[in-house]
Amino acid sequence: MFPIRDHNPSGRTPYVTYALILLNCGIFLSYWSMMSDMRAINLLFYNWAMIPARISMGENPASLVTSMFLHGSVMHLLGNMLFLFIFGDNLEDEMGHVGFTVFYLSTGVVAGLAQYITAPYSPVPTVGASGAIAGVMGGYLLLFPKARVDILVILIVFFRVFPIPAWVMLALWFAIQVFGGLGSAGDQGGVAYWAHAGGFVAGLLLAIPVWLRRGGTAFWDRTHGKPPHPEARYELSQSRIPKVRRK
Repeated sequence: MFPIRDHNPSGRTPYVTYALILLNCGIFLSYWSMMSDMRAINLLFYNWAMIPARISMGENPASLVTSMFLHGSVMHLLGNMLFLFIFGDNLEDEMGHVGFTVFYLSTGVVAGLAQYITAPYSPVPTVGASGAIAGVMGGYLLLFPKARVDILVILIVFFRVFPIPAWVMLALWFAIQVFGGLGSAGDQGGVAYWAHAGGFVAGLLLAIPVWLRRGGTAFWDRTHGKPPHPEARYELSQSRIPKVRRK
């Protein structure tokens, strides 16, 4: 189950969101050819990824920022950019371009610290924008809890798109991260569950000042808990294959 779009696209061009997507894709393409060379890719991640053991030794603190622009695979990159594309535009619209940039980087750093705290002596590199994007999702939950999001559900051979309130999808996603973190060893390679959970909480908390400036619960009343933009209508295209009815 994963989101494919929301129903309230931004009223302005989200330049920062688009720039972040292009930057992440460009950086990944710059070292994609190294992916088959383990020595080269390990050296790259050693220099730029967040390695908790190095942070504990006081080395490379800048990796808390640089690591959020690295990805371990094409699918890792595409998944993160899809989430950023869906949830980033409306948040950027409310925070402004500069405010959203600071918000994104701040939640990414907090996410890295959350992962570091769970395994401060781990030699495993942490890479990916998912911590910062989790922050975007946390902010989205606070500002637009009732926005409708289309999710694609895949169950073996069953494919179906369902529109659901954002709070349902985001709360479920957060719960998965927490339970995943509790059920995994923090120093092993894999999904950085605590980075996701930490980024999400940081995003929700850092969005509170914006929410209060908009009027708090009065903002929800004015917008019905949705982004203040016209709702888009999505319809699946009609098939050109004629229907054969049973007699």
